[in-house]
Amino acid sequence: MSEQDHGLAEFGYSQSLDRSIGKFASFAAGISYISILTGTFQLFYLGYGFGGPVYWWTWPLVFVGQLMVALCFAELAGRFPVAGSVYNWSKRLAGPTVSWLAGWMMFTASVVTITAVVLGYQLTLPQIWSGFQFVGDGTGDNDYQLNGLIWGAVLILFTTLVNAYGVKLMTRINSVGVFIELVAAVLIVILLAVNIVNPPSVLFDTRGLGEGMTGGYFGAFLVAALASAYVMYGFDTASSLGEETVDPRRTAPNAILRAVIASFVIGGLILLFAILAMPDLGDPALGEASGGLQLVILTVLGGPVGTVFLISVVIAVTVCALAVHTAAIRLMFAMARDNALPGGARLARVDPVRKTPVVPAVLIGVAAVVILVISVGIPEIFTAVTSVAIIMIYIAYLLVTVPMLVKRLKGEWSGGEAGYFSLGRLGLPVNIVAVLWGGAMAINLAWPRADVYGEGWISYIAFIFIGLVMGIGLLWFRLRGRHKLGTLPEHLAKQMEAQ
Repeated sequence: MSEQDHGLAEFGYSQSLDRSIGKFASFAAGISYISILTGTFQLFYLGYGFGGPVYWWTWPLVFVGQLMVALCFAELAGRFPVAGSVYNWSKRLAGPTVSWLAGWMMFTASVVTITAVVLGYQLTLPQIWSGFQFVGDGTGDNDYQLNGLIWGAVLILFTTLVNAYGVKLMTRINSVGVFIELVAAVLIVILLAVNIVNPPSVLFDTRGLGEGMTGGYFGAFLVAALASAYVMYGFDTASSLGEETVDPRRTAPNAILRAVIASFVIGGLILLFAILAMPDLGDPALGEASGGLQLVILTVLGGPVGTVFLISVVIAVTVCALAVHTAAIRLMFAMARDNALPGGARLARVDPVRKTPVVPAVLIGVAAVVILVISVGIPEIFTAVTSVAIIMIYIAYLLVTVPMLVKRLKGEWSGGEAGYFSLGRLGLPVNIVAVLWGGAMAINLAWPRADVYGEGWISYIAFIFIGLVMGIGLLWFRLRGRHKLGTLPEHLAKQMEAQ
């Protein structure tokens, strides 16, 4: 293994991307995708609206399940430090159809996730200054969504330009943004902690929620869990940038685990102290998109201080969108390099100067804006778009953890390479829990609840959209795509070319 390719030739590829990402930048990529401030501030209203103060317990529940998945991924990251992590992992664990579907689902979900993330501007900017709501006054039928469309398009343009310029600029912006986000998050934890007015017993107060719902409060709790499930994912991003990371076999596994653990600790404390510090836990605005955690910050910390922290949330949304866009580009590049997508040669072309795939950056940006435009006029679209994206990511993760479990049961998986991260004897039980957890949460996320998705056909949006994505994708792959699979000549390792 040469220092230049870091073992990439072992997987049949030549080094074409810029290997310049260090330890903190790798960690920052993972934690910015999860994005503590983006997720908690975007989705607190959903969790609290359905679960009340007890909603907090969904956070450690989701963490335990996602940690099992992250541990499996950390082992894979040490063994296969290749771009497009989920796709390439599945390719080495299962057949071409399964791996292609994993990549296709993850890629489509990533594009939809960009749309969901950039909508976070609309949730926060008007609360910083009313002038940011420049489409009407926010009370019109489509004022909120049209304004969100404009701000979302602006952010997508930014992430597209940065990613097209090169990974060094992306990592610098991302690292600075994550540093600001972490500092702000810690300060929020401290300031909320010194303003606690409620006893811990409120964390067991259901506030009468769940009445009339199937399953009573347990049914409401399952809905509240969606808010936590929407946040704690994307930790595989650190490995997706493996071909651009220095010493990826050691750096990526550590970055994955540190990102998910740091997010759990800091995010959990923010949610905990926010509930304990809010003077009026019965305020209905806590369960509304226009209120939520932003309202807690402004109420507890006061206007000027609260506004400063909301600005930090805007920064967090920015770097989160940037990280998601970056991960989607690497996945598209990885699949195109294997000629697994139409127009593979063009999509996999790496700019000789910027050392980055430019065409995928632009195409993904355009696709995300198109989804934003389509969303206008559907009031429940934020929850629907977010849910669909997360479900597809859970499915993509299952297309890795299930084949990995099969390998373990057959005795064909030996864990990490010598000297790199390995679960050892814990691998089998961890893997089993990861699969059971992923399947249960995918069902919970997709369940057609009118309270979550709205009435009528949109309550089945998850099944409709995901069914179409899987059906159309698999139809193309089975009829045409699978017959053209193979690493493009310009991306083959030199020794492979010689053969």
